[in-house]
Amino acid sequence: MTTFEQTGIKPELLRAIGEMGFEQPTPIQEKTIPHLLNNKNDLIALAQTGTGKTAAFGLPLLHNADMQTDNVQALILCPTRELCLQIGRDLDAFSKYMKGFKNISVYGGADIGKQIRELRQGGQIVVGTPGRVHDLIRRKVLNVGHIKWLVLDEADEMLTMGFKEEMDAILANTPAIKQTLLFSATMPKEIAEMTRKYLHSPEELAVGRRNAGAENVEHHYYLVHARDKYATLKRIADNYPNCYAIVFCRTRMETREVAEKFMADGYNADALHGDLSQAQRDHVMSRFRNKNLQMLVATDVAARGLDVNSLTHVINYSLPDDPEVYIHRSGRTGRAGKSGISVSIVHMRETGRLKQIERLSQKRIERKMIPGGEEICQVQLMHLVDKVAEVEVNNSRIDPYLPAIKAKFEGLDSEEILKRFLSVEFNRFLEYYKNAPDLNVQGKDKKTFDKRSKVEFSRLFVNAGKKHNLNASRLIGMINDSLRRKNIEIGKIDIQRKFSFFEIDANFERELISSMNKSVVDGHTLEVDRVTGQERISSSPSSYGGKPFHKKKQAATRQQGGNKRRKRN
Repeated sequence: MTTFEQTGIKPELLRAIGEMGFEQPTPIQEKTIPHLLNNKNDLIALAQTGTGKTAAFGLPLLHNADMQTDNVQALILCPTRELCLQIGRDLDAFSKYMKGFKNISVYGGADIGKQIRELRQGGQIVVGTPGRVHDLIRRKVLNVGHIKWLVLDEADEMLTMGFKEEMDAILANTPAIKQTLLFSATMPKEIAEMTRKYLHSPEELAVGRRNAGAENVEHHYYLVHARDKYATLKRIADNYPNCYAIVFCRTRMETREVAEKFMADGYNADALHGDLSQAQRDHVMSRFRNKNLQMLVATDVAARGLDVNSLTHVINYSLPDDPEVYIHRSGRTGRAGKSGISVSIVHMRETGRLKQIERLSQKRIERKMIPGGEEICQVQLMHLVDKVAEVEVNNSRIDPYLPAIKAKFEGLDSEEILKRFLSVEFNRFLEYYKNAPDLNVQGKDKKTFDKRSKVEFSRLFVNAGKKHNLNASRLIGMINDSLRRKNIEIGKIDIQRKFSFFEIDANFERELISSMNKSVVDGHTLEVDRVTGQERISSSPSSYGGKPFHKKKQAATRQQGGNKRRKRN
């Protein structure tokens, strides 16, 4: 295996990363570092999150940068403030023994005046989010017209978050002759288009299969009724008392509700979602990074850029609509050579989506049975015993109290005393899980479950589509936010360029149209209406294959049909 010494990077970099505990390059580092040190070709590097991409491009940039000038030589674009700050911290750590190096982090939600002052003082590398970088270029404060290197980190995420226009504008201000390095976990068609437009004869390096899940992550799922999802989450938390996890929810409303109930039930958890101020967000993320929080309940958007290497679990409270999002989520555990578990709480209507995820990730997702009360009590008891066995005893502090304690326990043997101490912590689990029901969906119950879950759907039209940055996840969030309810059945979603169709439980049709119609999203006024003709479908959404017509279009079609009949007559 290649060592960092064999890659050829400078001794001062070797010294710094040695103190950081870097021993052997990760696969992406082993492939990327020698490439960037030895040639000037553009590069596409495909690798999952948590594989060491920052060092893969950061070390060569530091090795090649000219420390004798303060002009910006490299621009690193990334999707979120948190990732921007993380890359900046890593570059500072790598360059600990490099005199004269300075990197500047620029991102939204922070004092732009301070960032402008830092840019005017000069630095070799700028790390930034597309929105803030574009703003600083327009203000003529940030000059990227002479950069030698451009890094697009997590390029797929930047496109997903709607930064395409800003990225196009930024790249248009960079010189034609430069080395562009594109790092991405997936290769959607938008990324392929970007490479054709902005990269010149790029070489491609890949670690693992495209869109494949991490190798050292186990994938489990629990099959439940929708009404039992939260109870199942609690059992997962109780069954893994030492877990350090992110719980992913679909919408910010669901995130708030789950986190509030979780905390009210005594779990060491907090929420991370788009309604938090930046100060609140930073506080929650700091507590989680420092392991003062055991479980973080978050949306996908809110968790982007949260760089934590020691997660034991990723818990999908709600499966994402996009299978690639599942791969990103599961890639947050099992990092830095450690193992991890990706757990999904799935109800019967989501089993088809689970199969899509298996096909894309090329990973088998194993069904596990939800632990019962007796099993969880046994786990918790042994966890308590381990804590007692491993606790550090300060004899000098405890010894003075022993005579009084012994007097309190006079007449009790050691076994009885032990039982009482354990019961202080353990009784609440015994009481809570007394007569606990079986939450697993059994095979014999499938027919009954299918009958219950059969929903009468209404098919609706909305005048927004891909052109308006609408996707299935965002549409579901808009529906849930409009209804201010959870667990609303949503059927088939069909996103077109300028408009979309979707199915919803017919019981909520009028309420949704009333609340969602005429609302404004990103400056676009929504028009929501029922699709007539095929508006009610009393079957599962996957079984419906009819082609939808909006009511105006259908009326025109009827008129044309009538004209044809009159001509024939």
